[in-house]
Amino acid sequence: MKSKLSVRTLVAGLLAAGLLAHAPSWAQSVAVTSIVEHPALDSVRDGVKASLAEAGYTEETGLKWQYQTAQGNNAIAAQIARKFVGDRVDVIVAIATPSAQAVVSATRDIPVVYSAVTDPVAAQLVPTMEASGTNVSGVSDRLSLERQVELIKKVVPDAKRVGMVYNPAEANSVVVVKAMRELLPEHGMTLVEATAPRTVDVGAAARSLVGKVDVIYTNTDNNVVSAYEALVKVGTDAKLPLIASDTDSVVRGAIAAIGINYYDLGLQTGRMVARILKGEKPGDIASESSDNLELFVNPGAAQQQGVTLDEEFVKSATKVIE
Repeated sequence: MKSKLSVRTLVAGLLAAGLLAHAPSWAQSVAVTSIVEHPALDSVRDGVKASLAEAGYTEETGLKWQYQTAQGNNAIAAQIARKFVGDRVDVIVAIATPSAQAVVSATRDIPVVYSAVTDPVAAQLVPTMEASGTNVSGVSDRLSLERQVELIKKVVPDAKRVGMVYNPAEANSVVVVKAMRELLPEHGMTLVEATAPRTVDVGAAARSLVGKVDVIYTNTDNNVVSAYEALVKVGTDAKLPLIASDTDSVVRGAIAAIGINYYDLGLQTGRMVARILKGEKPGDIASESSDNLELFVNPGAAQQQGVTLDEEFVKSATKVIE
């Protein structure tokens, strides 16, 4: 049996070495759930974990971390939410609108931090973007749709008909589609919609737009982003340009996107989680958003989809995908 003195000596040595200097004073637990795995949402998760580590919360210092994905299934999202509530964790992080709705429906007392939710008010997660007075706060990934329309016009200047593939059961997508219906006519364009209730429907929905639209714009719809390669195949085969709001989709074959850095969004979310672990109440913390936008451009995808990009536009990109 070790003596109290030797334990104290060990702790003092670790502190002197800086190993425990930023560690929390007791073990705490964070459970993370995401509606589906795709690069943007995975980056949020990784950013949350990195931000917590910067604040001294790591598994080595006693943090209990768990992560589960619903694989695009809302029923599984609800099961995960109930499990995390039953585990009585200290904070639940819910990534994307469906998972956040499931968690908020499952608890009124465990702190919930949402992330990558387009419109948390419309999704009924919080009554306002100000401090909610509830157990919920978080970080939205809502984008200026004016900027998105400007991007469409830069890539396809003569576009008149803009197609959107989306899941009508996803609140974040419904909000964007409704806004685009109203905004596009102000710019001399119209919206043509194609619904994809399941991931497997994305390719067929995109094909239904061929011949009806001049360009396809995709928001951060989780079904669509999960199956983006199916959309890219349609765009390439039909010479139909693809514009995204998710920069990771440019790496996968969209021509361009002006969007949020989702790893940074995760870091921002993690900082909010750390504040709660240190004693702040989520209801006292206003919801946040990110203004850190990046332009990604993929000239190879443009060529395959029948578009010639302006050289200055390509040079203005944060990142050019070779």
